[in-house]
Amino acid sequence: MRTGIIFAAAAMAAVAALGDAPGSVTNKNGDIQKGMVRWSARDKAYVIAREGVELQVKASEVSELNIDKPAGFDQAVEKVNGKKDAASAIPVLDKIVKSYRRLQWDLVAGRYLAQAYLATGKPDAALQTCQDIIATDSSAAYKGDLAPAYWSSLLALGKTTQLETALDRAFKTGDRYSSGAAFIVRGDMILKDGNESQDAARKALTDGYLRVVLLYKDEKIAAKLRPEALYKAARCFDKLQQAGRQQAMLDDLKRNYPQSPWAAE
Repeated sequence: MRTGIIFAAAAMAAVAALGDAPGSVTNKNGDIQKGMVRWSARDKAYVIAREGVELQVKASEVSELNIDKPAGFDQAVEKVNGKKDAASAIPVLDKIVKSYRRLQWDLVAGRYLAQAYLATGKPDAALQTCQDIIATDSSAAYKGDLAPAYWSSLLALGKTTQLETALDRAFKTGDRYSSGAAFIVRGDMILKDGNESQDAARKALTDGYLRVVLLYKDEKIAAKLRPEALYKAARCFDKLQQAGRQQAMLDDLKRNYPQSPWAAE
């Protein structure tokens, strides 16, 4: 029997229970188990059901989790990114967050749900969404898809101490995507604290946005980070009345990331 995997004969229910989703779990030995996947909080493990058999992979033994994309996810994200109908995306994203707890999509759906709440003037609901997820996955506070929305929620509510603690941990222990996203939110925080003055714009550029523009060009994360940083850097250069540098940021944004929602701003 492989370490971290426990086999148990069990008949699959005719209808998958809430929290079951089709996908696969790969363990650290490279073994891939496909089927209906659910999270067992009691055992801190993923349970995969297939052909009348259930097997269990401990969370500590998982190297990769691949869960099929939930229905309606792309349409909901499009509404949030478009910033015109974010409210209608909230019920869809809320259902995904609750149904896919610890099944990969709760993190990314939680991010867009929090963004939808922020866009509709509900920062308390945005923060609660993030905190509910962080309660079951503490690392979501400082790395991964949810973290930037959590930070933005803290910023919107003026919870500076908590925000600075989370950003500091992202810089020290988060992955590369998280550290780049933290620089962007640091820029946002500097601008807000400085009432978007010219001095604040200069500091937001040097301590935040330009670090991402110049240092996060690697292919895997550039498209996730640079569009927002370029757009916000352009806004800062506009405040500083540096039209040439403002236009350079916008040209980079529209040339390299034409499909990004930031290019449509």
